Order: sequence, then structure tokens, then C-alpha cells
Amino acid sequence: MTPEQLKTSILKMAVSGKLVPNNEKEQVTIQNDEWEVEEQPFDIPNNWIWKKFSYFGELRMGKTILKNELLNEGIPVYSATQSDDILGYLKNVELELHPDDLVIPARGNSIGFVTIIKDAIATCTQTTICCKDIHDILPMYLYYCCYAFKPVWFKYSGSAIPQVTVAQISKCMVPVPPIEEQKRIVSKIEELLPYVDRYAEAYKKLEQFNAKFPEDMKKSILQYAIQGKLVEQRPEEGTAEELYQQIQIEKQRLINEGKYKKEKPLADISEEEIPFDIPDTWKWVRLSDICNISDGTHQTPHYVEEDMPFISAQNVKPYRFMPEIHRNVSVEDFREYNKVVAPSKGDILMTRVGAGIGEAAIIDQDFEFSIYVSLTLIKSCLPQYDMRYLLTVLNSPLGINLARKKTLGKGASQGNLNLCFIREFVLPLPPLKEQERIVAKVEELLPYCNRLIK
Repeated sequence: MTPEQLKTSILKMAVSGKLVPNNEKEQVTIQNDEWEVEEQPFDIPNNWIWKKFSYFGELRMGKTILKNELLNEGIPVYSATQSDDILGYLKNVELELHPDDLVIPARGNSIGFVTIIKDAIATCTQTTICCKDIHDILPMYLYYCCYAFKPVWFKYSGSAIPQVTVAQISKCMVPVPPIEEQKRIVSKIEELLPYVDRYAEAYKKLEQFNAKFPEDMKKSILQYAIQGKLVEQRPEEGTAEELYQQIQIEKQRLINEGKYKKEKPLADISEEEIPFDIPDTWKWVRLSDICNISDGTHQTPHYVEEDMPFISAQNVKPYRFMPEIHRNVSVEDFREYNKVVAPSKGDILMTRVGAGIGEAAIIDQDFEFSIYVSLTLIKSCLPQYDMRYLLTVLNSPLGINLARKKTLGKGASQGNLNLCFIREFVLPLPPLKEQERIVAKVEELLPYCNRLIK
């Protein structure tokens, strides 16, 4: 139950005689001489009566007030809002409202959000209806009736701008208890509403928690995965150092064959760069130690209607490669862009610019395309290396933090993640078999998080 539903429930109980004890010895002092409904809207205690809203006060439309007439002090002006906020002030007013008069928004989405006047003198605009000089009923009881019956009383016409009229409100039927019971009702409502407010605060926090929980759980799963806490370690599966040496041999072979460019040696990993402990069988490595890192063309692309697909950062989200909506470049430009290293199925693309900087996805479709400089292309140096594990690392809190931390141009509208910084990323490397088990467990758990998000 939402806080608003709880409040409405309390008010409906109050105005139907179910919130406080009813004393049948107490009687209503006004006459029930205005019976114009064939059936009661609902049952009320025997010593209550029904009266039209118009009986209890003078209902009038507010006066037209222009914005340039408003002052910074004087007589407060109320308008059609969902709160008691004051629109402005006037020095003199034609329509005077006094304490306990009601202001009822009559136009727009604020219809039914009633204000009870507390000021010595006030007024209201043409977007409201006021009820003046309330008599034979407690103003606060009538105020709470307005909220209890808001969906019924303030059914607006089908015009372009929602609105209610004086004639419409005049006919609304008010359940009237004896005055002493009205006092008990108002007192009980005001005793309960602070609890509703507390409930609203707790409800808001719970809603925020529920909204964040799936994403926080997803982050926790990925963080546990890359810290060696998601699956067990098995000594018979070897060590990351052995895997690392295999990768170095294969990488050197690819460089010797001219398939990969030789890069400048990177600095050793310092203690300050290591964010957390990992199992003894794991190893901290730089991204360029185990992969080939390149970016897309720096040339301004010349788009054509057909020919070859051209992919940019907008086609990549975490775990989602989305090439369906793309631009095209000529075959000549395509060949120029891909003459060094071409993307292929199983490679990883990572965004280098924009609000989603550092987001990564595997190319899971087998077709030819070229990429823009807004993307980084990450290729494995070892055919049997599981790039899905690397994808887990890059999309984990560690990977996202590395990308954001190294982003240039923080004051600009778009950051720019420099390629040399990407090569320097420090990542945890497990043995190959453990990587496969980590990926399997992550792929088992993440769908549950996605279901919670939906």
C-alpha cells in the first residue's frame, strides 16, 4: 500500500464513521431537510446526516490576477497547486479569504488538492474555487472530506484542460456527524497523519532500495567474480602465471608475423595500482599484456546509402553489441579503416567517449564492419583465451572505475578515454579453467538481476 493509499484509507474510514467511537446520544444540530439523493453514497451511523457541500459555505470562483500584479509582500495569493505554496502577494484584494476558508484548485492536475487558509487575510486566483464563511461544520472536517472524496467529488470534464465547476462541487454530498464526533475524527486523523508521514519516508527509502538493489546485486556478483570469491580455486587447473607465459609466446609470434604491432614496454605494476587481494593462483596483468588494443578510424567518415557497415559507440552497451542501426561507408573507406586490424566475432568493443564511457560488449555476430575512433577494439592474443571473462572484468565496478578514472576532458560534454590508458588497465587474471567456471556462474546469476530490474 502506498502512503497516499494509506492516507486515503484512513480518511475514508473517518468520514464513514469507522475511525472513532460513535455516541448515539450525540445529535446533529442541523436539519436533514435537503434529501435529494435516492440512495446514500454509502452507509453512515444513524445519528449522521447527508448535506450538500453548498450548504456549508459560499462557493465562488477566484479572481483573475495577472503575474505583473504580484508583489513580494502583502496579502498572500493562492493558486491551483498541490501544496500550500503562495503564488505571490497583493496590496489590496477584491475577494477576501479568512482563516478556515478553503481553496480548491479547479483546473489542471492539482484538482482536489485543497488548502485551508491560515492567514489573517488571503485571496485566490481564477484557477481555484473558494469556500467562504464555513458554518455548521468544522472546517478541518470538511477539509478532510475533500481529500477522502477527491476521486468522486472532483471528476473533471473532458475538456483539453481538466477542470471542475462551482455547480459541480455544490452538489457533492457531505456525510455530517455530530459536532463532538467531528472533533474526535479530526483529532484522530491528526494523531495518525504523522505516522503516515513516517511511513511515507520509509516507503520512499524502500522504493529507492528496490530500484537500486538489482543493479547493486549485479555489481556485487561481478566484483566477487573478479576477486576469486564466486567459484572455488582448483590447484590441478594450474596457475595464471602459466597462462600468462603462453599468452606472451603467442603474442610475440603474432608480432613477428606482422599481425600485431609491437608496443612500448609498460611499467611494472606497482602496489598502489592493486585494488584488492586475489587468490595465490591468480596474477595481476596489464590489459595490453594479454590482448591487442587498437581503436577505430580517426578520419571523419563519409557516409553512403549502402556498402559496408560502420559502427560507433552508440552501438555498444554493457554486454550488448547492437549493430542493427548503423551508418554505411564506401568499400574503399572500409578497406582503409580495416587495413591494420579488423574487428571479428569474439573480439570486444569498448566505448571511449560519451556518458557510458568504458562500456563493453563482445562481437557476437559474424559479419564485416569497420569502427570509429569512439570505440576500442580488444583482440585476444591466445585463441583459447575466454574473452567472456575479460568482458566480465571490463563491465565490473573495477573495469568501469578504471575507465572513468583515466578519462580525459572531465569538464567537457564528452570524456575521452585515451588508448594508452586502456593498455595500462591493471586486471586480475585467473587460470583458464577457472575463468570458464566464473563466466558460467556469472551467466547463471545475472539473468536473475535482470528480471528484478524489469
